[in-house]
Amino acid sequence: MFRSLRRALCAAAAALLLILAGVGAQTVHADPAAPEDRAAAPGAGYWHTSGRQMLDAAGQPVRIAGINWFGFETANYTPHGLWARDYKSMIDQMKSLGYNTIRLPYSDDLFKSGTVPNSIDFSGGKNADLQGLGSLQIMDRIVAYAGQGGLKVVLDRHRPDAAGQSALWYTSAVPESTWIANLKALATRYKGNSTVIGIDLHNEPHDPACWGCGDTTRDWRLAAQRAGNAVLSVNPELLIFVEGVQTFNGVSGWWGGNLMGVAQYPVQLDVPNRVVYSAHDYATSVAQQSWFSDPSFPANMPGIWDKYWGYIFKQNIAPVWVGEFGTTLQSTIDQKWLAALVSYLRPTGTYGADSISWTFWSWNPNSGDTGGILKDDWTTVDTVKDGYLASVKAPGFPSGGGDPGDPGDPGGGTAACTAAYTVSSDWGGGFNAEVKVTNSGTVALKSWKTTWTWPGAQKVTSMWNASYTQSGSTVIASNADHNGALAVGGSASFGFGGAPGGGGAPTVSCTAT
Repeated sequence: MFRSLRRALCAAAAALLLILAGVGAQTVHADPAAPEDRAAAPGAGYWHTSGRQMLDAAGQPVRIAGINWFGFETANYTPHGLWARDYKSMIDQMKSLGYNTIRLPYSDDLFKSGTVPNSIDFSGGKNADLQGLGSLQIMDRIVAYAGQGGLKVVLDRHRPDAAGQSALWYTSAVPESTWIANLKALATRYKGNSTVIGIDLHNEPHDPACWGCGDTTRDWRLAAQRAGNAVLSVNPELLIFVEGVQTFNGVSGWWGGNLMGVAQYPVQLDVPNRVVYSAHDYATSVAQQSWFSDPSFPANMPGIWDKYWGYIFKQNIAPVWVGEFGTTLQSTIDQKWLAALVSYLRPTGTYGADSISWTFWSWNPNSGDTGGILKDDWTTVDTVKDGYLASVKAPGFPSGGGDPGDPGDPGGGTAACTAAYTVSSDWGGGFNAEVKVTNSGTVALKSWKTTWTWPGAQKVTSMWNASYTQSGSTVIASNADHNGALAVGGSASFGFGGAPGGGGAPTVSCTAT
């Protein structure tokens, strides 16, 4: 988006982490005679492309349905929010909400010897294993923990330094040679770690950047080829994510959002099947565009997206990843825009992985003109905003970034799960709560359901990331399409509102299949 409009609103003081009430858990085993699905979960190993799809190491289609977590690219030199929470709890919450990938923006300042991460809270044991680490070492810890939980990571070279966004991929202080050297350093650092599936080469090239003009000082397509080949020369397994420009043949759009030039000038790399094109798209809370005032809005939007980047997917040229999109949702126009875009991305329940990938901007609440999935306390979820994305979320991936050839448990194993119920807020007239489901068995789960009975007259008023039925005081809640599959040790969470409050936390049973 326009960086002059989106300025991270860094907190002057750490927000307090909400104290969640704890509860007990109960285990129920599934019928051991029930047939188990032995197919490996999609996503293992490194990925490659085939036409418009991304495929995992076993050739299974996969889809990125993720979130941007920014901060490494700022003068904090570490993801934001660690002044309020432990990084592991942050990643756990991302996973529980059904996001399967983290896009991590960074700047080249991370490679300077004098860079020191700051604004991390170590009190009460928070972020204990980050103490004394440099920024790249913190990135290592985040990548490792994300991978353990089955999330993938895309590294995003967001800007040359913490001072701000640059139109071109280089500046007088950070020449192209430094940009490429640092890209290669990251590609080498994570070689063999398939949690990091790829690198977004440079965020939001814009005027005077061009696409296909042939001027090596301005032609982003040629620069992307140089950088992409350099990355693949040290780590040929990575995906190369290439954003658009602002203007092509006199037609302008969002920074990084114009990929019209791909039709005539595709990015061609030495290693085939590695290019993913990335578009950015925003609403009026970021800036006005002519299409928002068109009398046919929002019906005109699919045609706009087709023109700028959607044709790449529809013509089976290459995969498309909307690396950033977001809004405060304060205006009716923005609400209609987001609903239309989510529909355009193709609902997972209908199209599966044959869809456009995405990472929403942002996890952080301190993005000035979009806000985030988290509210200002860095803990509470904006369930309205998150709810818009429910239909295009996608399954998570196998944990650990391990060997895609691992056959897993060949001996039958046991399907089991536990569930823990936590009250996050209670104001008497109503309450909010969360249930965390964990695969406690020895085989991957296809689905799960939870059951509890309230001692009082509580009723569910709304629920997200699960479906439910209630009969009297007994509630049965089952997984949503995107969070039923759980690796061994993996977990998923769903939340709900209820009324009246004051009911405490019942014991929850969990049934796994």
